[in-house]
Amino acid sequence: MALELQQSRCIDNDEEGTVDWGTSHELNPLETLMWRVDTDPMMRSTVMALEVLDVAPDWDRLVAAHEWASRMVPRFGDRVLEPLGVLGTPVWSADSHLDLHYHLRRARLGGNGGWSELLIAAEQLAMTPFDRARPPWEAVLIEGLPEGKAAYLLKLHHALTDGLGLTQLLSEIHSRQRAHDPRKPQPPEATHLKVDRAQYLSRQLRRDIGAVPATIRVGGATVVRGLRGPARFARDAIRYANSARRVLSPPAAAGLPLLAARGTSWRFVALDVDFADLRGAAKVAGGSLNDAFLASLLAAFRLYHDRSHAPLSEDTTMPVSVPVSIRRNSDGAGGNHFAPARLACPVGVVDPAVRIKMIGELMRDARSEPALESAALVAPVLARMPASLLVRMAGATTAGNDLQASNVPGVQEEMYMAGAKIERIYPFAPLPGCAAMIALHTYNGVCCIGANLDVAAVTDPALFAGCLSDGFAEVLDLKSGARGPVVLA
Repeated sequence: MALELQQSRCIDNDEEGTVDWGTSHELNPLETLMWRVDTDPMMRSTVMALEVLDVAPDWDRLVAAHEWASRMVPRFGDRVLEPLGVLGTPVWSADSHLDLHYHLRRARLGGNGGWSELLIAAEQLAMTPFDRARPPWEAVLIEGLPEGKAAYLLKLHHALTDGLGLTQLLSEIHSRQRAHDPRKPQPPEATHLKVDRAQYLSRQLRRDIGAVPATIRVGGATVVRGLRGPARFARDAIRYANSARRVLSPPAAAGLPLLAARGTSWRFVALDVDFADLRGAAKVAGGSLNDAFLASLLAAFRLYHDRSHAPLSEDTTMPVSVPVSIRRNSDGAGGNHFAPARLACPVGVVDPAVRIKMIGELMRDARSEPALESAALVAPVLARMPASLLVRMAGATTAGNDLQASNVPGVQEEMYMAGAKIERIYPFAPLPGCAAMIALHTYNGVCCIGANLDVAAVTDPALFAGCLSDGFAEVLDLKSGARGPVVLA
């Protein structure tokens, strides 16, 4: 969020120049789930962007940029309020005492001041719970990196946005030039939604009561349509029910025994892969960039088992969850709009081309499910359960995944922050009970990969880092002349 904007980028701004991002007054059911389960350390919902900067930005300019950004994006002055507890829908409400002194900090690395110390600082920040009485974001400038570089850590609660929403935000807020732009819009102090509890209660009751006749009307219309074409109606109903069963059921793969344990401590691994090379390798095998990404991750887990003296058989599969964007133009920017595709992935297959092809088929089947979004039908019911029961149910679902993997398209041009050029943007997504969450964010021709590992499951993160690099190298070898991955270490 911290960052300067050229006036020409304000294509979706209102007349005051504010960015149209995160404008919903209420959390949707998925966001409500993530907000409420976050009270359990096993279900933290923290998203982090780690940006590597070519120089340390001027501190005063960075502070001013954050103050400006808090006016450009009013959502960053809102906190979550639950006027009716679990019986109601959480809302975004203005924090009348937004304190940048709390939200924005600076630190200098100790020790050798190397990249490993940076990742430790990022891990510690990510594992620290949010102050739920404040807007759920924090930012830290880290100085003292090799060659005079610096890093910027932006920590957000997942209830604010998903990966695509974060890309939308960074694309709008980051500058395209190093120099200060005096032409950038200067909106007035942000105005925020202020919640009146009595009005909220009245609105909640009207919506809940109104849902009953609305359901009856929709149901009646469905029945009438069914009577007009009973055979087709029956076929469609059966097809949807079967699809919903597949979507909501766990994948047909048992968790890998080596990864069975779960804990509350995270470790980060970051590496770079050339975007054109990975896409070229995918093309050789007849797959997509996402297929090649997943194939590389599966290779990493196979190699990790081999080097841990627990080799996998050729037909071994592992449970993997992949978020599929269901964002529509009408949804606007920001927020969360995705559905989980749960797959039994061929982790034991050695040939990378075969693995890419198999993954492509799995992903096409998952995206074509008529009931892909059926999880959204269950979310409103889950969201109103007591927190302890909700955590148990949600944890039981996500803990069955050995891997969650997310591929987020990024910005393909250089961006700047308070005079510093952004060289890399590594994404680190939360671990909702799974063994590993690995995300890819494409930025300026580089696939920036961030792996978040549960060290109770992946007990040797350094070994896994080498396996992850070698897993990508295995896939990249499909393309002649491809450069190898580079681990941030």
